[in-house]
This record gives sequence, C-alpha cells and structure tokens, in this order.
Amino acid sequence: MDINERADKAVELKLSGRYNCSQAVTAVFADMVELSDEQLKKLTAGFCVGMGNLEATCGALIGAGMIAGLLTDGNGTLKVTRNIQETFRNRCGAIRCKDLKNVTDGKPLCPCEDCVRNAVLILGEVLGL
Repeated sequence: MDINERADKAVELKLSGRYNCSQAVTAVFADMVELSDEQLKKLTAGFCVGMGNLEATCGALIGAGMIAGLLTDGNGTLKVTRNIQETFRNRCGAIRCKDLKNVTDGKPLCPCEDCVRNAVLILGEVLGL
C-alpha cells in the first residue's frame, strides 16, 4: 500500500465513526510496526478531540508522532516529529484541534478528515515512505 492509499484508508476509517483521528492515522501503519491494529487502537483511544478532549494538539498529529517513534525506533524521533509538526502547521494552518476546528466563513480551518489525510501524507514525506 503506498502512502496515498494509506491516507485514503485513514480517512475512510475516521469517517466510519469507529476510529478517532489518532486511531485512524496509526491503524494504517499497523503492517509496518510491531503492534496490531487493535493494539494501536487501544493505545490511541484517548487522543481524540485534541489530546483527551482538551482541544489541544490534534489527535491525527499525535498518531503520526507515535508511528514516527516506532518507525525510527526512537532514534532521532524528536527531530522527525518536529518536522512533521511544522509541515502540518504550514499545510493545515494550526496544530491545535481547537484552532483547526475554528469555523470561519462557514467552514473549519481544516476538517478532521483533512487533518487525518495530511498527518499520514506528511509522515510519509518526512520518513520517505
């Protein structure tokens, strides 16, 4: 599965209502890490609506950071995660859920499904997947 297919699948999972943003992002990388889809889903269950419903850091971005840690085996992960965050902020306009969901001109800055898609794509770009 290429990175675009992973992004499409993550959006599909999010829109199904069975996965939150963080879960959708991590689930599509289950085949690349040592955790199953179900384990990743449990691990990321609390990272919705901006880090535990606090409208803080976007759950999709948190999921991307978790996968980055697993794929880099913890080596250089801080730099990778920082790059993911900066790219996400540039592409989506913010990294906080509250800001991303802020409605102006009748639509949010970046809808959840776009945050999920971008988190997967950016992770792929940064890690060369």
